[in-house]
Formats: sequence, structure tokens, C-alpha cells
Amino acid sequence: MITYAALLGAVELGMIYAILALGVFLSFRTLNTPDLTVDGSIVTGAAASAMICSLGGNPVLALAVSFVLGSLAGVITGLLNTKLKIQPLLAGILVMLGIYSINLRIMGNRSNIALTKSDTLYKTAKEIFSEGYSSLLLGAIILPIIIVLLYFFLNTRLGFALRATGDNEDMVRASGISSDSMKIMGLALSNGIVGLAGGMLAQYQSYADIGMGVGMVVIGLASVIIGEAIFGSKSLFRRLIAVALGAILYRLIISFALNFGMAANDLKLVSAVIVTVALALGLMGESFSLKSTGLFKGKNKNPLQAKGGL
Repeated sequence: MITYAALLGAVELGMIYAILALGVFLSFRTLNTPDLTVDGSIVTGAAASAMICSLGGNPVLALAVSFVLGSLAGVITGLLNTKLKIQPLLAGILVMLGIYSINLRIMGNRSNIALTKSDTLYKTAKEIFSEGYSSLLLGAIILPIIIVLLYFFLNTRLGFALRATGDNEDMVRASGISSDSMKIMGLALSNGIVGLAGGMLAQYQSYADIGMGVGMVVIGLASVIIGEAIFGSKSLFRRLIAVALGAILYRLIISFALNFGMAANDLKLVSAVIVTVALALGLMGESFSLKSTGLFKGKNKNPLQAKGGL
């Protein structure tokens, strides 16, 4: 039987992964672009956050720097894709590969940084809230704020242009909007959110490690697909909430698996299985949706609505 502490820890970590999933949602779903930069940009955010905190810096400032550096990684990926015409998948791999060395430089050529004696946002939360629930309450404050800000941004004219770029790039260009600029901005925002998640993860775990980004894009993608398949995607706001809930559910599944005797070495294998099942659920849900709406008969639908518009 899973313990209450393990359950609480899974939800706390799930809230951080929910922020990661929201960043992945922007690239994979909104821009319709496979972006593997995530595995590198989350470490960049964690490294920057850990380094600033270890030097006695403000934890909130550390998270802001994590967001900015993550955004820069996304900008580089966007420039490789739009200006050098490198395929987005390959562009993400190139940045992920190159950013490994940059992350080591940020961490002072160390493979990990411990924050056990440094001030973090989560340690500050313990002084404000009840110690047993401080991390949960902090996540319950930050996550909704990010969801609301992202929702309002995606409903601005700039946000609609970003969403339209993922739906129909040719239409966006015909409207006089630079699709290249939209892609760069979208990837910057996506990886900025991922970097923020990395900064929070480092402060939550009280350490940053150079290898902590392996498989993070899989976790983000699994969260997106699980959330949409189980909680629905009829509107944009519902979709954002579904993605966040999918990340929390993913962590709960992993926690239950570990509790029932799964070896830690098998974690990546189980993650891959979860993503496969989630993809199958998403495909079945899409097929059901097509049948129920009559799209298979050739009826047209607004592309923004199909992607979760209002």
C-alpha cells in the first residue's frame, strides 16, 4: 500500500512536471513542432537556479534567470529551423547536444550542485506555510498562475497568430504574419517554461545534476497525451488544465509502480510503456471524435477549434 508521504510527494513533483508539460504542449500541440530541446533546456534552468541559490542569490531571481536561459535555448532552435532550414527535430537534437557543454559551464564544470545549505523557494515556503504541506501549497499557487497567464496570452492577437501558425502556416503567411517569427517566439516561450520547471525542480530536490534532463521530453509528452485522453480537450482552458492534471497523474502512476516493487532502473522502460499506452488512448479518442463530429464524411472545421480553441 502506498504511503501518504509518497502520495503527497508524487503530487508535489507532479505540479512541477505540469509546468514542464505546459511548455511541451506549446511546441508539440500549439506549434505542431517536435522539439527535443526540452531535454537540454530543463537542465539549463536547473543549473542556473542551483548556481544562483548556491551563491546566496534570491531564489525568485534564480527562477527568472532559468526562464530567460531556457528561452534562449528555444530561440537558437527556432533560428536553426527557420533561418538555416534545418528540420525542427534535428535542430532540437543539435541544441540539446551543444547545450550539454554550456550547462556544465553554468555549473562551474561540476556534474552536480547541492543546495542542502542554500536558501530556496521551497525552504522559504516552509517558514510561511505548514511545513508538511508547504511544497504542495507553493505548487498550488504557482501552477494556476502559469495556466491563467498562458491562457490569456494564447487568446491575445499574438497568441492567435501563434496558434494559427501551428494549424496552417500558409494561411498565416498569406495574412502578412511572419511564420518564422511565430515559430521562434513559440519555441522561446515553450523552452522558457521548461527552464522555469527545471529551476523549480532543482530547488525542490535541493540539487541539480547534469543528467537530470534525460527523458524529460517523454515525460512532458506523456503528460500531454494522458491529460487530453482522460480529461478532454474541448476548449483551450480545459486543455491546459488537462495537461497539468495529466502530469500529476503520470507521477502518481510512477509512484504506485515504484511502491509495488518496480526497480528504479526500470523507470525509463515504464515511462516508455506509459507513453505508448497514452498514444494509443489518444488515437482511439481522436478516432471516436472524428466519428462523432462527422469529420470523416468531409465536413470542414475551424482549425483553431480543432486545436482546442474557444
